[in-house]
This record gives sequence, C-alpha cells and structure tokens, in this order.
Amino acid sequence: MAKTPWWKGAHGEWFVVAQVALIVLVFFGPRNIPSWPRWTPPFIWLGSIAGGIILLAGILLLTAAIFRLGPNLTPVPYPKDEGTLIETGPYRLVRHPMYCGGILIAFGWGLLVHGWLTLGYAIIMLVFFDFKSRREEEWLKAKFPGYGEYQKHVRKLIPFVY
Repeated sequence: MAKTPWWKGAHGEWFVVAQVALIVLVFFGPRNIPSWPRWTPPFIWLGSIAGGIILLAGILLLTAAIFRLGPNLTPVPYPKDEGTLIETGPYRLVRHPMYCGGILIAFGWGLLVHGWLTLGYAIIMLVFFDFKSRREEEWLKAKFPGYGEYQKHVRKLIPFVY
C-alpha cells in the first residue's frame, strides 16, 4: 500500500505549511505602509502596554495547551490514532487553545511593534485558524464520540466569545 505524499494533505499537512508562512509574515513581514498614519502618543505607549500583555497571555496559553496536550501533540491537525480527547486545563476555556494563543501572540505583536500591516496579518491568522479548526473538528468528531457534546459547551477560538 503506497503512502500518500505529505503535500497531498491527507492529514492536513498543507495547513502546517500555510501556518508557518503566516507566522513568518507576522514576525518578519512589512509592518506598515509609509503613506499610512503613524502611531502617535498616547497610542504608542498604550499599544506597547496592551500588546505586551496580550502577547504574554498568548504565550502562556499556547504553552499551557502544549503541555496539557502532552503525547497527543502532533504537528498536523489530524488526531493521532492512539490519541485521547483532552477537555481539561486550557481546553476547558477554548477548544483550540494553541490557535487562540497564536492569535493572541499575533495581535499582541502587532500592537507592540505598532504595525498596521502586522495587525492585518493577525486578522488573516484568525480567519486561517477558524478555517483550519473546521477541518480539524470534522476529524475530531469522527474519532471521538463525545466531541459533539464538548463543542456545545466550549467556545472554539476565543474564550466566552467564539
């Protein structure tokens, strides 16, 4: 039996490639367009403070989610064959805390560096993670009979909101 090449995306491999590209864009892409308005006081320091707080919250959430997922962690969105459904820790707040953490990191970084384009990339990342999580949740529902019930009481990407 021939193994499917990674680029055909049998387990969502192309999502990982797109995600890495987005992360690179957030941190190393252009931050502003010269003709756009520049950040001025008090928005410079407010953006820096809020950005730092949001960035730190995202890092903490992402880290907690990785540690809580433990041996279930996989680079692709397809669940491991021997995996178990995790509903505790940060997974009680949001179904995809690693994605939420990544979104918070992107928005926090955009505010911290005062980048209009960077904030735009963060919006793109939010849309991307929403799309990616839809496919991932199809796989999770197929693998875990209790996932549908979990979806009913835990928000997808933004705690208490969405």
